[in-house]
Parts: sequence; C-alpha cells; structure tokens
Amino acid sequence: MSEADYVSQNIDLAWKRFITDGYIRNRVVRSEIAQSWQRCRAAGVDPYSGVSHLILSEEQLNRLVIKKSNLIEIARLFMSNLYHFVEGSGFIVLLSDERGYIMEAIGDSDTMAYAAQLNLNRGASWAEEEVGTNGIGTALAIDKPIQVSGAEHYCQKVHFWTCSAAPIYDNGGQLVGVLQMSGPSSKTHQHTLGMVVAAVEAIRNQLKIQQRNRELMLLNNRLNNIILTVSDGIIVIDREGIIRQINPLAEQILAMTEQEILGRSIFDYLEKTTVIDDLLMTGKAYKDAELTINTQNLSAHCLSSGKPIKDDHGDVTGGAIFLNPINKVKNLVNRFSGAQASFHFQDIVGRSQQLQKAIDLATIAAGNNSNVLLQGESGTGKEVFAQSIHNLSARRHGPFLAVNCGAIPRDLIGSELFGYEGGSFTGAKPGGHPGKFELAAGGTLFLDEIGDMPLEHQVTLLRVLQDHRITRIGGDKTIIVDVRIICASNKNLQLEVAKGNFRQDLFFRLNVINISLPPLRERREDIPVLFNTFLKELCQKTGNDLPTVDPRLISYLNQYDWPGNVREFQNVVERMINVANGKNIGPEHLPEEIIDPRIRHVLPENKPTADLKAISSEKIKIKELLDNNERREIVNRLMANNGNISSVAREMGISRNSLYKKLKRLNIALK
Repeated sequence: MSEADYVSQNIDLAWKRFITDGYIRNRVVRSEIAQSWQRCRAAGVDPYSGVSHLILSEEQLNRLVIKKSNLIEIARLFMSNLYHFVEGSGFIVLLSDERGYIMEAIGDSDTMAYAAQLNLNRGASWAEEEVGTNGIGTALAIDKPIQVSGAEHYCQKVHFWTCSAAPIYDNGGQLVGVLQMSGPSSKTHQHTLGMVVAAVEAIRNQLKIQQRNRELMLLNNRLNNIILTVSDGIIVIDREGIIRQINPLAEQILAMTEQEILGRSIFDYLEKTTVIDDLLMTGKAYKDAELTINTQNLSAHCLSSGKPIKDDHGDVTGGAIFLNPINKVKNLVNRFSGAQASFHFQDIVGRSQQLQKAIDLATIAAGNNSNVLLQGESGTGKEVFAQSIHNLSARRHGPFLAVNCGAIPRDLIGSELFGYEGGSFTGAKPGGHPGKFELAAGGTLFLDEIGDMPLEHQVTLLRVLQDHRITRIGGDKTIIVDVRIICASNKNLQLEVAKGNFRQDLFFRLNVINISLPPLRERREDIPVLFNTFLKELCQKTGNDLPTVDPRLISYLNQYDWPGNVREFQNVVERMINVANGKNIGPEHLPEEIIDPRIRHVLPENKPTADLKAISSEKIKIKELLDNNERREIVNRLMANNGNISSVAREMGISRNSLYKKLKRLNIALK
C-alpha cells in the first residue's frame, strides 16, 4: 500500500468515527479540516448528502453575472489556462462569488455532467453550511487557500473529489470570489493548489491593473472636462514647442480653429520669450507673465502662466501654457475694485428746461460712440451724467473708470493714464503697471477736470484718440485700446485755448458732443424736488422717520446761490437731518452762511473769470444778488413776526439799531 493510499484510508476511518460519535483523530485529520467538520456538524449538514439545494433562479443568476461581469471576464482567461494543463483528465475549474455561489465553470464534458448531479454548477451555493467541507466553502470560512481531498470532505458523495481553492481579493483587499480546481482525488497533486494560488494572484494583479486603468481613464476624462470648461485658455506643447492639445477658449483667444493650430509651433502665435524657453529647457515654471499674441487675425495682450510636463524620470517632455486675455483680467479687477457705473438717467432729479435739455442731449450721446464733453461748475453732476451715458450705451457691461486729471501729480499723470513697464523710472513696480486706458478697455474712461491736464500729456492723449493705440512709459510695444472717452471740466475750455493752456486740436477732438450742465442757482424750480428727494433718501439710509418740515425752509433754500451746486445742496440736507436728530426740521438747522448773507461766499469758487475787469463786474453782480437775498430774508422775517423789530433783530442775532441801518440801506419801508 502506498503512503497516499495509507493516508487516504486513515482519513476515511477518521471521517466514519467522527460521523458516528463526533471524535476527532487529531494526528490523522488536519486542524483546518477538523474545525470545518465541527462547524458542519453544528450547522446540521447531512454528511451523507453533498448535493447543493440552495440554487439561484435564472433571474438571480443573471443579476449576479452582470454585477460580477468584470471579475468573470478577467478570471475566465486564467481559468482557461488552468484547464489546458489538465484537459482530458477529468478536472473542472470553477469560479464563485464571495458567498459561494458558482458563477462560471470550465471542464471536461463527462466531469461537468457528473458534477451537475451534485449541483456543482452555475447558480448553486457551495458554502460550508450547505454542502459541508469543500474547497470553495472552506476557503471562504478560513479566508485562505486550501485543498480538500477525498474523505476530508464532510459529505460522503463528494469523497470522490479533490478540490483546490483560493479566495480572490480586489485591489482594496475586499473578498470578491473563490477560484477552485476540482477533479478525481486519485489524480490530484499537491502542486494543484499552487497552480490555483498562482492563477488567483494573476487575477488579482489584473484586477489591480484594470482598476488603475479605470482610474486613469476617469482622471483623464476629468482633466479633459476641466480643460474644456476652465476659464483660461490652455495650450499643451511638446519639448520642441509644438502644439499637441488646445481647449476651446484658447481657440477663441487665438481667433483660430483647432485644426489650424495643432502641429504648429507655439512661437507662431506667442512672442518668443525666455519664460517659455526656460519652461521647455529647464522645467522652470512661470506665472502671470504679460505676453503678446500675434496672429493674422489678432494682435493682443494676455496674461500667461506655464507649468512643465515631466515623465516618470523627471525629464521635461513639454509644458502646459495657460492664457488669460488682459481685458478679461482687467474687467475682473475693475468689477471688484468698484470701477463700475452706478447712476442712471432716472437718478437725475429735476424738471427745469435747462436740465431736461442736457438729459435729452446726453441720451442721444449714449446711442453712439462719439466723444462727449461735459461742462459745468463743480457739483452740477458731471460724473452722474457720465455714468448715466455709460449705463445706457452699448458699453454698459464694460468697466467705467473715472480719473480726476487735476488731482494727479503732474509727473505721474502719464503713467496713470498710459501705464509703464517695470524699471522705467524710480519707484516703478518690477512687473510694470497697466494704465487707465488699458483697464477701461471695452468700457468708458471718464476724464474729469480735463482742463487741468498738462500740455505735454495733452499731445499723447490726442494721439491715443486718433490711433486708438498706446505705448506704456518705458516700453516699445503698441497696445490697441477700445475705450470711449467722456471728458468734463468746470473751466471754459475755449477760454483756456485762447490763453494757451489747452490745445485747440485736442479741444476739437473732444468737443464732438458738448453738454452744458446748468448750476443750481439757474434752476431754482428744482430746489423743492431736490430737497424732498434727498430728505427721503437720507432718512431711509439713516433709518430715521420722515420729519415734519417748516414751510419757511424752502424760501431760505431758494434765496441761497449754492456755489457748490447739487453736491453742496445734498450735504446741507444731510447736515440738517443730523442736527435735527429726529425732530422737526426748520430754518434753525440751516448752516449760518445760508441764514446770514454777511458770511456768504463773495465769489463762487469755480466761476471762471477772464480778467480783473470781469472779476470786478462779477463782484458787483454778486453784491446785488446778496442785497436782494438779504432784503428778501428781512422782509420774510418781518412778515413772520408781524413787523416786530425786536423779534426780528433777536432772530438775526443783531441789535435793533443795526437792523434799522439795514432797513435804510436796503430801502425797506415799515408800514
């Protein structure tokens, strides 16, 4: 008797003894098998059966096969390879899921037919608790490879078989199935289990590769989606600078199609710079570099960043170039820096004929792209008109930038308007700085106090208005600018031209649509409307209830000349609300210069004068106005106090004698 037969005979005797009285011959039965027998006995498995009665329906099996299709597809190849080694020798190869349900079987037809008598086929469960100790069920129970031969099987009908099985794990270490090779116990070798374990390891490696491929595919799809939807233009180039990939936004920026761009050099479209050379030669990334796009259809500036692309060895194989049009960046900066127009024509308060004429002309100006010159005293609302024109124009979605030419130091106005390159003068930023013309691209540039612009910069401004191109200070690149110009001045520019302070050719260039804004003293009928509007707005802003207003207040407001115009008027209304502190508003809350004519302005601060003679004439006119205002004030007070001199003098803060002198000087007769 051979050693194998001796071992087999002892196992058979040990099985019979265990089935009879539950005794385990430890020296004969392996611990894994002994423990399995005990589990099967405790589970009530019939030791004389060995036929699976737990079988999936056709629908359930189809759902399982679909769910496990990836594992089945990969395992089928290795199952076929295993079978080829033992083909014709009565072996079959089986694949189950993690519960023990058989999903796939390959083998000799005679063996497959015999296995079917035990329901050792697709859809049947071969868990330990169903058919006792066996390759699939016990491998699942102990979570490791095992070979079960002959009488080691708990059920007698399976003693003919030897089953070599090993669990299969996915890339995450999750149990997903079992691979088993089954055949006659007389033809099984110990190496059979090694073959199964090797096949399982190959299946796991293939699952890992497939998982990695899926992840790479998913990552690639995500990257493609990002490239397609990102707000920057992206150009992927190889080591020689040849364009290999481009996203739709880059097509728009270059104003060319993908077919026209792919395979061409990056330097056919972007100026040749050291930043791109360094990117490809040394792998040095760069950020926010200003580059010029030059194509047949376009010449424009863009903000560019670049990242190297490297292989597994760290060698540079190309680069990714990110492009952002300067105009887009500037619009974003303008939006967050407040470079937007907030006023509209409906915000302009007033019904006077002069004001309505100005609004009508400004509305016409909003419908075209011509230069506009707004003239009027300080505080008449020139910027409100400029913003309203912009907001009604086709450029309303672009930026609105306001520059006070009189507030910028003479030596800085050029760099402020036209920008500068890095290092062009002491204190210049290293990376340079765009000027207001660049920042206002696609929108409106409002040049306030244009009459204060130095003559040397007037020449540059004229050239920009003619050519629509600028050159930064210290630079040599020409930048195309698309900007609408609205200018404003409180000076008489024709008089400034006559004095030699303003270029005549620039005046003619700016004075396409001339709009004169009337001072408040010339539209006194608007004062009640302005007062009620400002009072309501300011009370809402401060959270105060609308106060009762003394009727005399409007007469005081009407008799004042308002040298600061609407701006001063609004400030006075706000002051009265604050001083009244929630109480009713009356003349006592007005500033002294409105109540007492003696401390009013002798000359409006922004009224232009030509010479000493004109100043003298103006003084005479203003004195007459002051006298008229003072006469009106005293008459109103006398009427309010029923002619009581003492009460009027007390209200005005003067003596009775001083009041009598004023009555005499102003020819006011007492009744």
